[in-house]
Amino acid sequence: MSLKAKRKSNKESDIIVGLLDTGISMACPSFNDKGYGPPPSRWKAKCDTGVNFTGCNNKVIGAKYFKLDRMDPLVRLPSPADYQGHGTHTASTLAGAPVEGASLFNIGKGTVRGGVPSARIAMYKVCWDSGCNEMDLLAGFDEAIADGVDFLSVSIGGVPRSFFVDPIAIGSFHAMKRGILTSCSAGNKGPSLMSIQNVAPWILTVAASGTDKQFATPFALGNGKNATGLSINTFTPKKKMYPLLNGALGANATGYKYGNYSSCDYGTLDPNKVKGRIVYCLGADFIDQDSIIAETGATGFIMGLSKKPVMSYTTIIAATFVDAFTVGKNINDYINSTKNPQAVIYKTKRVRVPAPFVASFSSRGPQVTSRNILKPDITAPGLNILAGFSKLASLTGYDEDDRHENFNIISGTSMACPHVAAAATYVKSFHPDWSPAAIKSALMTTATPMLIKEDEAELGYGSGQVNPTRAVNPGLVYDMGMSSYLGFLCKQGYNSSDIGLLLGNKRFNCSNIKILPGADGLNYPTMYFHLLNANSRISAVFCRTVRNVGYGNSTYNARLTLPKGLTAEVIPNTMKFTHVHQKQSFKVVVNGPPMSNGTYILSALLEWNDSKHSVRTPIVVFRSMDQSH
Repeated sequence: MSLKAKRKSNKESDIIVGLLDTGISMACPSFNDKGYGPPPSRWKAKCDTGVNFTGCNNKVIGAKYFKLDRMDPLVRLPSPADYQGHGTHTASTLAGAPVEGASLFNIGKGTVRGGVPSARIAMYKVCWDSGCNEMDLLAGFDEAIADGVDFLSVSIGGVPRSFFVDPIAIGSFHAMKRGILTSCSAGNKGPSLMSIQNVAPWILTVAASGTDKQFATPFALGNGKNATGLSINTFTPKKKMYPLLNGALGANATGYKYGNYSSCDYGTLDPNKVKGRIVYCLGADFIDQDSIIAETGATGFIMGLSKKPVMSYTTIIAATFVDAFTVGKNINDYINSTKNPQAVIYKTKRVRVPAPFVASFSSRGPQVTSRNILKPDITAPGLNILAGFSKLASLTGYDEDDRHENFNIISGTSMACPHVAAAATYVKSFHPDWSPAAIKSALMTTATPMLIKEDEAELGYGSGQVNPTRAVNPGLVYDMGMSSYLGFLCKQGYNSSDIGLLLGNKRFNCSNIKILPGADGLNYPTMYFHLLNANSRISAVFCRTVRNVGYGNSTYNARLTLPKGLTAEVIPNTMKFTHVHQKQSFKVVVNGPPMSNGTYILSALLEWNDSKHSVRTPIVVFRSMDQSH
């Protein structure tokens, strides 16, 4: 959000955002409580203490840790302290206080602040070196709900499973019952289709996008040629040039027994050949090669990747990543054409690039748990995010890395998730009475269309890039409560006993629940239909109800943007409202012939417009590419 965005700071300071993560570092300047009054009077939760954690303050008003198996050898001393940096980074992204002149060794220098800098933070440490235990996750959810947080940000993924065995789906359902919206990361398994995680419809699932700021690392060759790769290189070269060689020239006599020396695999390089030199390596993708290469005594490396790099990694020695087939080929040709090849890697600089775009690592839909709900829901910045960090962790996570800083640059859908949690908090500061579904709808229907299109389209970015300031005044919202989700679960085929267990109500019966007609049975802000049979005709009906949260007397007209091969009708195509909070229902009938073999996704758009508001609802049809899907 812009620094100039209209805010209600007094309302923000009464909102408590909870995070389930790896803990928090109170030493990070993002959590300075100067100027903050006491916590909201309704907040009664305690603050755990422990090794490297002495207590909370008026900014971080809650910090608890959960570890069922305290004998786990990978558990450090029980404490809310953050030994990985992940939780500190997400918490400061969500609600960190402004810090002027923040940077990572002067890289990306500027004012760092959270999306809602006045909000209070409560950290629930459920993840340790050994991972995130399901029982700890559920305990964290229960505690956060009981403590009275207003939102939950959960940058944790996992294998998609049934809603009744997925701890995040279960925990977020109970949060929804208490009026708490849970924002979750979509996962980092992209660009593969069907890699999306955290797909329950009551969760706000967040994909990661790139901003117009990229961290690039220039380098020069001894032949006078200059080029640029991507990385977070904090090191300034001490010499004008360094000797350069590739993995083949640096291989030891038996290196081929251990792996691919061209890729600089573990055990393939001879320290006597590479010490003090820059090594050019080939990699299908980035693996943790920097620690392997650093062990050999190399002063730096250039990694040629099979795909053009889009993400900047923080490396333990000077390094940069390039496209192997263009820049990398030129480097190899130079090495093989001279007796004394040389190179130098410079410190990283920030450059501008076209944006927004979906990060390649961001998981894509479609989901397979509930096939007719589009996921992800929305996209937010998650690429190269500078935010707070814990000095208890090294910048790279390697024990041999001696750099311990208050800020770090990290990428992932974990970084996108708190951006959207912050946007939801911002909307709530203007509309404290809105339900989780209404806030979610406002964010989704006002999202900015992605300018840089990809084949996966909405399967990669959902409704588009989050736009918090527009979401404050969305005009119309698709609202729903627990009964709507129960009807959805019944329509999905879950039996009354399973749903009753989720509710804690043994007498629950689906026959007593109203089930919304239509393809998805839910009043969702997007419309999605999954064709299981590739030869089937397209035929779907979506039933929706909207509530007027704009102007009392207003008329909305429907406008459809349709691709070739798809027809649709909105009934009715005009809705007239006479007062605020009035509800109107409509349906969208979508038809089309079987999709051709070369097409697996059709994207359309429904827009309700009253000349003051544009309420956007993507309509997506996906065809399984083979019968196994």
